Amino acid sequence: MSGPARNLDAAVLRPARWRLRAWLRRTLLTLIVVSQALVGAYYMASVLPYHGGNLLEQALIALFTLLFTWISIGFWIGLYGFWLRRIGGDPKSLLRRYPDSVLADTPLARTAVVMPIYNEPVNRCLGGLRAIYRSLERSGQIQHFDFYILSDSRDPDVWLSEQAAWQRLCDELGASGRLFYRRRTLNMNYKSGNVADFLRRWGRAYEYMAVMDADSLMEGDTLVKMVRLMQCEPRVGILQSCPTIINGQSLFARVQQFANQVYGPLFSTGLAAMQLGEAAFWGHNALIRTEPFMRHCGLPHLRGPGLFSGPIASHDFVEAAFMGRAGYEVWLEPDLGGSYEESPPSLVDELTRDKRWAKGNLQHLWLMLFERRLRMAHRMAFLNGILSYVASPLWFAFLVLTTIETTKLVLWPPNYFPDQHSLFPLWPEWHPEWAIGLATSVVFLLFFPKLLALIDVLLSGRRRAHGGFFRLLLSTIGEILVSALLAPIRMLAHTRYVLEALFNVTLRWAGQNRSDETTWTAALLSQAPGSLVAAAWSGFAFWLDPMFFIWSLPVALPLLLAAPTSVILSRTGLGQALRRAGILLVPEEKNGSPLLADLAGHSILPEPGEGESAVVRAVLDPVMNRVHQATARSHGGGAKHQRLKQLRQHCLDHGPDSLSRAEKNLLLTDRESLGWLHARAWRAPIGSFWGQAIDNRIRRIWPDS
Repeated sequence: MSGPARNLDAAVLRPARWRLRAWLRRTLLTLIVVSQALVGAYYMASVLPYHGGNLLEQALIALFTLLFTWISIGFWIGLYGFWLRRIGGDPKSLLRRYPDSVLADTPLARTAVVMPIYNEPVNRCLGGLRAIYRSLERSGQIQHFDFYILSDSRDPDVWLSEQAAWQRLCDELGASGRLFYRRRTLNMNYKSGNVADFLRRWGRAYEYMAVMDADSLMEGDTLVKMVRLMQCEPRVGILQSCPTIINGQSLFARVQQFANQVYGPLFSTGLAAMQLGEAAFWGHNALIRTEPFMRHCGLPHLRGPGLFSGPIASHDFVEAAFMGRAGYEVWLEPDLGGSYEESPPSLVDELTRDKRWAKGNLQHLWLMLFERRLRMAHRMAFLNGILSYVASPLWFAFLVLTTIETTKLVLWPPNYFPDQHSLFPLWPEWHPEWAIGLATSVVFLLFFPKLLALIDVLLSGRRRAHGGFFRLLLSTIGEILVSALLAPIRMLAHTRYVLEALFNVTLRWAGQNRSDETTWTAALLSQAPGSLVAAAWSGFAFWLDPMFFIWSLPVALPLLLAAPTSVILSRTGLGQALRRAGILLVPEEKNGSPLLADLAGHSILPEPGEGESAVVRAVLDPVMNRVHQATARSHGGGAKHQRLKQLRQHCLDHGPDSLSRAEKNLLLTDRESLGWLHARAWRAPIGSFWGQAIDNRIRRIWPDS
């Protein structure tokens, strides 16, 4: 082992001073939450007619206790985060160890900024990378950073556009030799496989790796500070920033970004204080020490039954757990600032993403139970991720059992002897005042942290950045109403996703929509099943008992309105109208942001002409054709060479649309075929596909010719 590696391992083996504080905080949180859950269970049992005297009521009490525990944890973490923010931050945080003067004198090390992408909007993701690059230039430290675009895109129009945009970025930024592009021909193991491919090829050349998502943005000063923190702390394996949501255009995205910026600081501060050096990795906007990551964080294929077999779909929590198992620390630092991401533009797109995340998080159950030598904090992080989706079917089951309980009480007379061996009757008792108190306590746990977040904004002087007090208050009320509408929709969708994952329904990996509005057709197809279930349930409740019908409305009504809610929230025009009115405003919109200014500056890709796809441009444009040839390969002779000759002749005769996607991918990754098509297409007859494409190109460039 080399000298630096020995020193690093020695630093890791030294005892960490924060562990006792973490144990005390977690123990206190556990005692408070468990005590509160037991009190909640007692009052729930008191509310029920037979006080848990039969199996149905026992199931209701168990479900309520689990859900009450879940929301209690969030409540106390938010409360703790509020208190820490009021005293100036967590004194045990990593960032508080070093004054700015010490960090400024800390030398930097070679760092790779990597962006794995998969059929993403090219202008947005590479525009974000350009914004990060320019921000690092402004920091004066660009010489320490290289950039890698790691593509898994399979659509030829997409990856050809990626290559064209990469070339234009290199020319625009003068980044040749610093900005690289690689497209895998075989995209195994999703995003984690893409990053692993990069590490096998280039990981040893870099001390650190900053991982970005396609919608990530990060200020150069933040990246530089993260590298310097890692340089000062050799035991830290992953440093996770806390990305803030920005650049929301649709009403849905603007609601999410407002909630993230107003409520997020409390919960992220509280969560970081509980986790300390055993935090989770979120998969992006984080800095990773490459050597221990390569040595310890390779992902195994699961070998369990059904869902728990094959590649791990959600890699980030697992990699953090493996890094912790190796003795390295993982830190979440909410006060770093300058780290951003974007929200999905619509409910449909959020739920599409959640379907993938639900399966990935449920897979973690196998690792939580059977993976050896993981730290308890990381097992709890697995459990937290699992419960974030399993809470929905638990809530659904609670509603079902409540409906059964009400039906029994209304349609069948009370059973005074639920136990057939009992000599004494069990008299049903109702305590409506206790039920109201219990419901009030649940509402308090859910909404009091939001009130504290509002107070935190006012006390920290951020109200002007959110449009002033009255607009801030109006925005908060609007966000609460939208959240109440979305909660039952998400509950039903997540219940379905959990069941599909448990039955191992095949998951399709696809790029994420980041800009399109939801059509009525898509909304109806997505939400109609839930609306029908809600209509049947509320109709039954109305027939059964008027009070039960009223009780069902907070859940049933949002489900009935799910399709129009989805469509309206996806509308960009409505979101921008509220922005102009100062509603749901966030600081970057009020004060401006160099990153957003760079992102919105201009398009990286030229606007394609009518009928000119990226494939046509790759064949006809002499500059782009040479670029694509440079990234292509020679397939040599044999059967594949003969197949390529057939494909390029067919493409020349009938145009690229006559080929399948797989055929175009094969053809356009062959250097000889690209050159051959370019030469032949420019000599094609005027009436042919290529002749017409050339004519359109000439008319677009010289409209008066």
